[in-house]
Amino acid sequence: MLYNYSNDQFSFSFDSAIGEAVMVNSFKDFFSVLEPLLRRVVNEEVERGLRQYYKFQSLTRSLPLCFQALESSSLKLTFSEELSLPIFTGRKITDIENNPLQIVVVETRSSGRITPANLSQPIKILMVVLDWDFPSGDHDDWSQEEFESNIVKERIGKQPLLTGDVNVTIRNGVAPVEDIEFTDNSSWIRSRKFKISAKVAQGNYHGVRICEAITEAFVVKDHRGELYKKHHPQMLEDEVWRLEKIGRSGTFYKKLTASGIKTVQDFLKMSIVEPQKLRRILGTGMSEKMWEATIKHARTCIMGNKLYIFRGPNSIIFLNPICQVVRATINGQTFLTRDLPNLNGYIGNLVREAYSNWHSLEVVEGVSNALLTQGTYI
Repeated sequence: MLYNYSNDQFSFSFDSAIGEAVMVNSFKDFFSVLEPLLRRVVNEEVERGLRQYYKFQSLTRSLPLCFQALESSSLKLTFSEELSLPIFTGRKITDIENNPLQIVVVETRSSGRITPANLSQPIKILMVVLDWDFPSGDHDDWSQEEFESNIVKERIGKQPLLTGDVNVTIRNGVAPVEDIEFTDNSSWIRSRKFKISAKVAQGNYHGVRICEAITEAFVVKDHRGELYKKHHPQMLEDEVWRLEKIGRSGTFYKKLTASGIKTVQDFLKMSIVEPQKLRRILGTGMSEKMWEATIKHARTCIMGNKLYIFRGPNSIIFLNPICQVVRATINGQTFLTRDLPNLNGYIGNLVREAYSNWHSLEVVEGVSNALLTQGTYI
């Protein structure tokens, strides 16, 4: 088939082809210009979304713990007992019962009751040191940033302040801290005092926030000062300067040792048998308040299970290590502790005689006071 085109028809077809080509090229140019614009817009929207996310995360972290919406369970760490003081560098830190520290998770309910929190998953805990005045006031609504900013780091060139079990794991709500100690004293910071805190280690727990445990403030002394440490409780053989208000090489110590009172046992024996003489030895420099503090401390002494037997004419008395009568046999009749006040005069003379001859008394071990006071002696 033959086609005949006029000049007008040919001109129209050529113009259309040229137009289509220009349009295609224009679209190519348009998209080449549009592509970087679209990329920039997308990038800006992604960045804006990320900024909003991190802003929300930062706001959540900075809220006080008790107001964070996802942390309303009021879970908190706490130390089961107070610390045993004083604390020395290089010496294991224990609780007031001389047991290893123990961290527990508790839940404070709205009623004010505190109950153990039984968490199913193990939680890693980090032990840190805080400055003495954190938190300020009587509240525990600090933010995460406030807590972290009050962590005390070691001095330049020194070991970490705490060594030993600084990383422990809570299982079933409890974590023992078997061995932990300070490597440096607290004299170099303004307050001269530290606190120990237990916090949840980052990255291993994703539940509701658990508030940090914080001890009371305390001084950490150099271990060389332990030579002068007062013992709580006392031992009978401790030197007498270990008692409260009696300083090593001080006036009271010199007066006591000059009178033959060298140990806590010596001090306690005289306080029972001749309290007025003991008071005169110490002199007026020891006030009544100081005297009471010294006596109270001395009476925390661990007695042990030794008994001392004094045999007199028609009598036998059994004394504990500080010269207190726990049983007496007079003319074949046995008197227990409850009966002794009726024999004050007679028993008093026997006790003074026993005290004067203390080193010649018969000593027995392994007999408890309970057996004696019950009238049983084997």
